Amino acid sequence: MKRLCFLLLAVPLSAFSQDKGKGEKLFEECRACHALEKGVKDSVGPDLHGVFGRKAGSVEDYRYSQAIKRSGIVWTPEALDAYVADPQKAVPQNRMPYAGMPEARDRADLIAYMREAFK
Repeated sequence: MKRLCFLLLAVPLSAFSQDKGKGEKLFEECRACHALEKGVKDSVGPDLHGVFGRKAGSVEDYRYSQAIKRSGIVWTPEALDAYVADPQKAVPQNRMPYAGMPEARDRADLIAYMREAFK
């Protein structure tokens, strides 16, 4: 079983056929704290508009943890996949109170939806 889990983690996002509709439903968990629209100020977390290609901790007027600011992450689909899987493992001591999304297919669907939303 451990070998199978390791192999699934090594599979690139592109290997999964993405279901953007399912990704939209999964984003509802994220929407509790994040907006896709730029400049939304009443969200708990920073807005995710234009997140792909953006350096972690760089949205103006949002107070990030020092861990995120120092992470050096640039949000690619792969970086977001690793972070959403287990935020505390990806960036220890970050402030995002989210346990993670363990299923690689779910993360692939979520990221496909987000990529489509920003086209």
